[in-house]
Amino acid sequence: QVQLQESGPGLVKPSQTLSLTCTVSGGSITTSYYAWSWIRQPPGKGLEWMGVIAYDGSTYYSPSLKSRTSISRDTSKNQFSLQLSSVTPEDTAVYYCARGRYTIVALGQGTQVTVSS
Repeated sequence: QVQLQESGPGLVKPSQTLSLTCTVSGGSITTSYYAWSWIRQPPGKGLEWMGVIAYDGSTYYSPSLKSRTSISRDTSKNQFSLQLSSVTPEDTAVYYCARGRYTIVALGQGTQVTVSS
């Protein structure tokens, strides 16, 4: 059974870059046809899909976040990462990593990230 765990700073200053890492256990991020997503939920709002990295390393991003988002991976550590640049307080949210793109098969417990000076 795949398990995911997010890690990274809980507080980021405005204009800086938010960086989070997802460590995957119980399965390989290079397994054929698996996809690995980042999702967030701002306070009082619904879930927002941010982007995905596929088993072959290809990436796809939400059009609304594409200019600020980068997803990468470290296959030796079975991890994938999120970078969101030029953050503002509107980027304050619980950030989740997940397996899947159109259907979420497994979800991490989430990590709170607050953007504040």
